[in-house]
Amino acid sequence: MLSVSKIISLTPKHFNKFVKLNTRCLATQTAAKENPAKEIKEKKESLSFTMNLFRGQLQLEQVIPFPKALNSDQSETLKMLVDPFSNFFAEVNDPVKNDDTADVDDKVKQTLWDLGAFSIQVPEKYGGIGLNNTQYARLVEIVGQNDLGVGIMLGAHQSIGFKGILLYGTPEQKEKYLTRVSNGEYAAFALTEPSCGSDAGSVKTRAVKSADGTHYVMNGSKIWISNGGWANIFTVFAKVPMKDPVTGETTEKVTAFIVDRAFGGVTNGSPEKKMGIKCSNTAEVYFEDVKVPAENVLVGEGQGFKVAMNILNNGRFGMVAALSGTMQSCIKKAVEFANQRVQFGKTINQYGSIQEKIARMSMHQYVTQSLAFMISGNMDLGSQEYQLEAAISKVFASESAWYVCDEAIQILGGMGYMKDTGLERVMRDVRIFRIFEGTNDILRLFVALTGIQHAGGHLQELQRAFKNPAANLGLIFEEAAKRATKAVGLGSTPTFAHLLHPILAESANLTGKSIENFGQTVEELLIKYGRGIVNEQFILNRLAQAAIDTYTSVVVLSRASQSLNNKIPSAEHESVMAKVWCSEAASRTAYNLKVVKSEKSLELFNQMKTISRNVCEVGECAQNTPLGF
Repeated sequence: MLSVSKIISLTPKHFNKFVKLNTRCLATQTAAKENPAKEIKEKKESLSFTMNLFRGQLQLEQVIPFPKALNSDQSETLKMLVDPFSNFFAEVNDPVKNDDTADVDDKVKQTLWDLGAFSIQVPEKYGGIGLNNTQYARLVEIVGQNDLGVGIMLGAHQSIGFKGILLYGTPEQKEKYLTRVSNGEYAAFALTEPSCGSDAGSVKTRAVKSADGTHYVMNGSKIWISNGGWANIFTVFAKVPMKDPVTGETTEKVTAFIVDRAFGGVTNGSPEKKMGIKCSNTAEVYFEDVKVPAENVLVGEGQGFKVAMNILNNGRFGMVAALSGTMQSCIKKAVEFANQRVQFGKTINQYGSIQEKIARMSMHQYVTQSLAFMISGNMDLGSQEYQLEAAISKVFASESAWYVCDEAIQILGGMGYMKDTGLERVMRDVRIFRIFEGTNDILRLFVALTGIQHAGGHLQELQRAFKNPAANLGLIFEEAAKRATKAVGLGSTPTFAHLLHPILAESANLTGKSIENFGQTVEELLIKYGRGIVNEQFILNRLAQAAIDTYTSVVVLSRASQSLNNKIPSAEHESVMAKVWCSEAASRTAYNLKVVKSEKSLELFNQMKTISRNVCEVGECAQNTPLGF
């Protein structure tokens, strides 16, 4: 029986021979009990663009057309809130004072409560404003333009703090707690521990159920909890001893709890001294013999990891929207300076090096903003499958914000380095976004491994099909023919240019080639490494970067096409940015996909392992000075 790897390398001549050989087998084979072909048809196809990218498949349902998630009434409601939010930051909030004092005045916080800023997405019946994700994204963008420290205070409260109750709470839990978090009581998300950063499964905090089953006794501590010193209501993740009903063995599984400071035993440490976002309260939180009622479990025992990941996935678009706003303010400062600063007889905005900086900064902001509203819009339209896109958006936005802020400082030169300009504060603030709510390093691996698992699952289905060729011949032949034609260059490249404005066709074709190349590369890597691919982080990181470049290309093409079709004033400007972005993204993708298959590059990866090992063994830089001492 041919393996999947053999099928992939079939030429049309070999393919015909393969068909004849397997056709002869039909007379002697009995019908199979397993039917992978039927399983594939019945299995719900993923609607995630990125998930399908790992198979080289084009799934556009959630990217084209660009989602329109607001009706006229929702748009009007949002417009009524934009000015009050903007006025608050212009007239009430003082980001410099917040940073200097590492605090937010009670008056400022109260004004935010009065605006409804702490309960934007809480349904009106619980005291909130009841906005959808797209409306929330627009308001958060305004926050990010002005003060990321205040943004963290708001986001820690509602993007993750009480989001678990909003998503998974029972009617009783929602009635009891959402009314409170909408009326002056802060919420916090308590997951991270000294031994548990990105590895959420290694939490040490424990909650043991009482003999009568009425409550749990929780003990443990959490670190770096935003709003930890202010919050009364926490979403806490703790391990619960659970007995397997089949084996009788007891194991500990992470469970999500709603914990009220009023239960007793909940205390916190002093506010942490941080590089940036200083006015947000960050503190350790301690749980000592806290009696948590059994009805305060979210979803169920052992479901904590899923709850935590879904909360984070659900809230990431808010971070992306905020950073879109941050980039807008950085670009504005840089452009104001470039338009006025005269050097060598011309304003510096006329020099190519400055023009390139401004152009790239603008493209990064455009992509980030497009990602925020693509994901929030899809969520509002009912999407349930956006975890990879949300991870990509968080990685891209946080790295772009750092880049844009850094370039803004460079354009301003020495003036940009001065505190009064405000960019040094922004730079300190944006640095944390590449770390918290899932470090970018872990999220890149998450994107790559989740996508590979999806692609690998399809290969396994084919392998099972070969065990029963009589029942699955159609599937086998269809897949073999598809792979054989691609192997000799006869397969068609995924195309979607016909769905976009005509002037974007060339960019769409470039991106289509990236999609095809991506799927073929993933398949080759799976065959080469098998399950061992999980240990090849040099390769996984480059696959993730190629996925980021490809997804962002489709997103900006979708948005630019919509703008062109609707003839909005900035449409031509957007189309130019989209074209440039797609061209450079396609080049980066081609390079990264080539690198992961290059023996020369793989040897360089091994040499980097050697360098790292040498430095770690010494505990510092492994070489001496050129002077020898």
